[in-house]
Amino acid sequence: MTAPVTAGSPAAPPSTAHHDRATIQENTLRTDRWWVTPLLTFIGLAAFVVYGLVRAFMNKWYWAGDVHLIAPFYSPCLSQSCVSGSSHILGQPIPRLPDWLSWVSPAMMVLILPGGFRLTCYYYRKSYYRSFWFSPPACAVPDGHKTYSGETRFPLLFQNIHRYFFYGALFVGSVLTYDAFLSLSGKDGGIGLGVGSIILFINAALIWAYTLGCHSCRNIVGGRLKHFSSHPVRYWMWGKVSVLNGKHQQWAWASMVSVVLADAYVMLVASGALTDVRIFN
Repeated sequence: MTAPVTAGSPAAPPSTAHHDRATIQENTLRTDRWWVTPLLTFIGLAAFVVYGLVRAFMNKWYWAGDVHLIAPFYSPCLSQSCVSGSSHILGQPIPRLPDWLSWVSPAMMVLILPGGFRLTCYYYRKSYYRSFWFSPPACAVPDGHKTYSGETRFPLLFQNIHRYFFYGALFVGSVLTYDAFLSLSGKDGGIGLGVGSIILFINAALIWAYTLGCHSCRNIVGGRLKHFSSHPVRYWMWGKVSVLNGKHQQWAWASMVSVVLADAYVMLVASGALTDVRIFN
């Protein structure tokens, strides 16, 4: 029998006995429907990709000249094959790309910037890492991969260029805003307003909310400052961007849905399947 340990005696040595971890047969002990979120995310992102690919290769029905509506997926139109009137800014023709690229759909050129921006976005990374790669699919659910190297190897190494795509997204947002104002041209001259114009303005606003709420934008506006008190303008901008950043996930989905709806609406009007409802002129 071992002697009891008293207050004045030395502490007993730690036990060297080996204890195995509890054996769990299930992949996870979660009992809720954790798979619903990644499943819905997969469906939403996959639908967006499919629509984008279809529109990129369609190469038609993107300019409704009588009501001055251009589809977001085709703006700015830079191809030699652009429909007449669809590639003008302030009445001046946009410089076209070389003839040897004439076979490329205008949408293929346009989607590089917003597509790259969304693909490398911090929120979208989390979304498709979980829903497409199961890395991991949800909290407290095993990862679908045995090893993890982060974003330090090819091809995920290119995720680090997200901040550069941000500058391209600023250009795209500016073009979409111009397109919205262009749609205010009346059918009979002067100023006019239709449902298509309202849709384009809403889409441009949501695109700006998503773009300016980007983590890179927040860092550019307020990063590397030791004292906000010495930079009141940048501090004010940082505060506004931070408000948008707090809802970055919601802006990401809202802008993704709005750009598809805006593009589909213009496509239907341009194809003649739908008539733009005019509020006046």
